[in-house]
Amino acid sequence: MEVSWERSVTDSINTIYLLFSAYLVFVMQLGFAMLCAGSVRAKNAMNIMLTNVVDAVVGSISYYLFGFAFAFGDASNTNPFIGTSFFALHHIPNSSYDYTFFLYQWAFAIAVAGITSGSIAERTQFSAYLVFSFFLTGFVYPVVAHWVWSSTGWLSPNSTHLLFGSGAIDFAGSGVVHLVGAIAGFWGALIEGPRVGRFDAFGKPVPMRGHNATLVVLGTFLLWFGWFGFNPGSFDKILVPYPNTADQGNWTAVGRTAVTTTLAGSTAGIVTLFGRRLLVGHWDALDVCNGVLGGFVAITSGCSVVEPWAAIVCGFCAAWILIGLNMVALKLQFDDPLEATQLHGGCGAWGLIFTGLFAKEEFVSQAYESGASGSVRPYGILLGGGWGLIGSQLVELCVIVCWVSLTMGPLFYMLHKLSILRITIDEEVAGLDISSHGGYAYIAHPEENHSHFYSDYVRLQAQDHS
Repeated sequence: MEVSWERSVTDSINTIYLLFSAYLVFVMQLGFAMLCAGSVRAKNAMNIMLTNVVDAVVGSISYYLFGFAFAFGDASNTNPFIGTSFFALHHIPNSSYDYTFFLYQWAFAIAVAGITSGSIAERTQFSAYLVFSFFLTGFVYPVVAHWVWSSTGWLSPNSTHLLFGSGAIDFAGSGVVHLVGAIAGFWGALIEGPRVGRFDAFGKPVPMRGHNATLVVLGTFLLWFGWFGFNPGSFDKILVPYPNTADQGNWTAVGRTAVTTTLAGSTAGIVTLFGRRLLVGHWDALDVCNGVLGGFVAITSGCSVVEPWAAIVCGFCAAWILIGLNMVALKLQFDDPLEATQLHGGCGAWGLIFTGLFAKEEFVSQAYESGASGSVRPYGILLGGGWGLIGSQLVELCVIVCWVSLTMGPLFYMLHKLSILRITIDEEVAGLDISSHGGYAYIAHPEENHSHFYSDYVRLQAQDHS
């Protein structure tokens, strides 16, 4: 009876912790919405906010019907490439914890679609969002999640058949979540082409700044808050006792994971602040916000298995990768309004490589072997851990790029050929809010206000001359 009571308490605490983490990750949808709304022009604010809502509601249905089953499937399924098909909840035992695990994984799934939405903002038909959001959250992302996070996945570090004796460590999804969303967004933005007026006749970029810096900063802090569920929350069971110890479990690493997350994002933010100051000659709050998020994306893979000092290295490199990729994107006339491809793709890829370089042996054992004494497995190559882990990380990076390209690329191309991907030039110039959503997001549209101010100025000038 005593053992049963202790197990019940343990299960209850694990369930509450994971459920709270799921709530935090879901708050990130609000962060995405505010970040996106502030980063686009005012005439498209209603559209981008609606697409963020659609990502959540459509993703809920598709992940319930198909996604969770493809990702985690039935316990009896041992397929290393894809989970069980058909209806997800038919494969979830009727327990509070299992439903909580579903909710937590669903919050991750809808975040992927939000990343892609940012890449194709301000020129995409609303119906296209419905199609790609359903396909991405219901099939493309779950297959990758199965590879890395399911115990039967061929890339999983928890598998009985470890790739290179290690498996890929992608603790909270630098690759599984961020790189998947970024590659999907890359193909969407590439096939659609840049926004009208983004580049002049000589191919030089024309600034198209977002209309509300306040919303961008608010969205960044909401995402920061949600990341404390995204990364530390990925210890889905914190009360896992270690062998031969009475005072350690996964909970001992939760605080460290939150610290590494914070340090990486903060370092990337400050490096971006000064880096952009040197390049453009002024301090830019919006660049810093993207830098902070780039650091978070990069550390997401190895947050549980690296030292805090390594997280600073991670954030430092992530900032320069983001700055460099943004410069390359402008040179190639690639238009991503939220820099989502560069941020989530470039920093996500770096995060996978970083983990293979700096993962600490003790922490790898703690996160993936429940602290088992005497366990030996590859860790960071720069710390003497061999090639097994870095090899697995590179394999994960390559297969994600290939898988998402082979699935989402043809989907966007088909939507393009069917003329249901991009809006017309007239609609784009007028703005999606007025052409597709019945009116602007604001009672008085900023551009209208400017014209009124100018008219009043002309009238007053005429009165003064008279």
